[in-house]
Amino acid sequence: MRGFGVEMTETVSQGFGCVYVVATPIGNLEDLSPRAQRILREVVLIACEDTRRTAKLCTHFGISTRRESLHAHNEASRIPGLIRRLKAGDSIALVSDAGTPLLSDPGERLVAAVIEEGLSVVSVPGPSALLAALVASGLPTQAFHFSGFPPRKSGARRSLFASLASLPSTLVFYEAPGRLKQTLGELHEELGGRRVAIARELTKLHEEILRGRLGALDLAEPRGEVTLIVEGAPADERPELDESQVGARIDALLAEGISPRDAARRLADELGWKRSEAYRRVLERVGQ
Repeated sequence: MRGFGVEMTETVSQGFGCVYVVATPIGNLEDLSPRAQRILREVVLIACEDTRRTAKLCTHFGISTRRESLHAHNEASRIPGLIRRLKAGDSIALVSDAGTPLLSDPGERLVAAVIEEGLSVVSVPGPSALLAALVASGLPTQAFHFSGFPPRKSGARRSLFASLASLPSTLVFYEAPGRLKQTLGELHEELGGRRVAIARELTKLHEEILRGRLGALDLAEPRGEVTLIVEGAPADERPELDESQVGARIDALLAEGISPRDAARRLADELGWKRSEAYRRVLERVGQ
C-alpha cells in the first residue's frame, strides 16, 4: 500500500496477528476510508458490537469477512479465544455499531488484554460523533473533557455534573433522546446558563446542531442519540487554590504514576493555567 509516494505497512508483532480498531461511519457511508475497507477485507474476523448492523455495512461495500459479536455482555468471555487466534497468526478487526470503538462502546477490555499479551493493536482512525460535534459546536476545542453517557439515575447525574462544574475544559457527553430534556435541565441547575451545542443525526440527511444556552433552548425530543457540548467554567467560577493546595494537587497527580509533563497538562486544564506555567510549578515540586 502506498501513500504520498512512501511504502506504507501496518506495524504488527512478527509471527502474530493484530487487532485493528476500525472506525466506521456514524451515518454517511462515504466516510468509511479506503484503508478501513481494505483491512475489513483482509482480516480473518471482524469482531462487532452487533453483527446485523455490521452486516449491512459489509454488504454495501462487498466485504465477505466472517463476523462475530463482541459486546458489553460477552466481551470478557470472548477475549481468550480471540487471543488464541491472534497468537495463531490471525488478524482481527474490532468495530462498533458506528464511530470509533471504545468511546462509550465495547472493546476496552479486549484492547487491554491484547496489549498485556504483548500483541499489536493498530488504530484505523475515522468517524467519531464526539469529534464531529466538538469541532462544529463553536465552543473551545483546545481542551475538552469527555464523560460518555451520564449515569441513568438523576442523583448520580447531578453528582457528576457538580464534580465537573469548575473545569475550564469544554464538556462533552453522549445522551439518549428520552433523557435529553432532563439532562439539560440538570446541567442548567448545576452549571448555570452556559453555552451549549446539541448535535443530532451527524453526517446524515437531517443533521442538526442547535446552539444556545442551558435553560434557554426549547427543543422537541430528538430521534437517535445526541452529543452535548457544554462550555467549560468561566474564569470567575474556577477554584482559587493557595500554594499548599496546588502542591497537594501536584503530588496527587504524580502519585497516579504519570509523567511531570502529563501532570502539568492535567493541572493546566483543571486550573485554567498556561501549560508552561503549570510545567514550571510541577518541576519545582519534584525538585528538577
